[in-house]
Amino acid sequence: GATASVRAQESVQALSVQAMQEQAQDYLLKQAQMYPGIATITLDASRLNAMPACTQNQVFLPSGQRLRSRMSVGVRCLSPQSWSTSIAATLSIQGHYYVTNRRINPGETINQDDLIEREGDLLALANGVVINPEQIIGYVASQRIPLGNAIRASALRDPQSITRGQMVRTVARGMGFVATGEGQALQSGAPGTQIQIKASSGQVISATVLDASTVQVVL
Repeated sequence: GATASVRAQESVQALSVQAMQEQAQDYLLKQAQMYPGIATITLDASRLNAMPACTQNQVFLPSGQRLRSRMSVGVRCLSPQSWSTSIAATLSIQGHYYVTNRRINPGETINQDDLIEREGDLLALANGVVINPEQIIGYVASQRIPLGNAIRASALRDPQSITRGQMVRTVARGMGFVATGEGQALQSGAPGTQIQIKASSGQVISATVLDASTVQVVL
């Protein structure tokens, strides 16, 4: 997982429990910077009192783990002897997010007027909720979003994306030529993603989504 290394002092003095707790707090504060809010962190470092002296350590989170309201952060000693333990952490990040002020139906484009700003603990929101309004406004609802709900990324699609079953324009580029045609999308995809297209000849080909109506054939 991600690690924050602390080098031993030149005197090779053992790190105090307070020093290791502060390292863990600084590490979590750095992780919290990805959220647009103010972080509050409380740590219970009592387990460190029972561990042998340490002059060089690492603070880490397991690979793929995200910040949660209640979690543990790992502390691993590298010198003079190897050991590992965890510190219990309670976190909150106070910030702004958005909920809908009406029911939004599939296929509707979300506008600024469809949103109400709220303030609260961002870590208490369901996984996948979109916080940045720039990633909501102008996007198309891919499913019904009830009144008053925060908006998940899975409920949105890029307005320039292609949906399965849609007829698209195909563009094939080669040395000195450009060929165009038509086909049907067999998969949905956002710009830059590769999807399968059934060409007018009946052949299934791979293509990269360029915009809401065009794909580029992979040669």
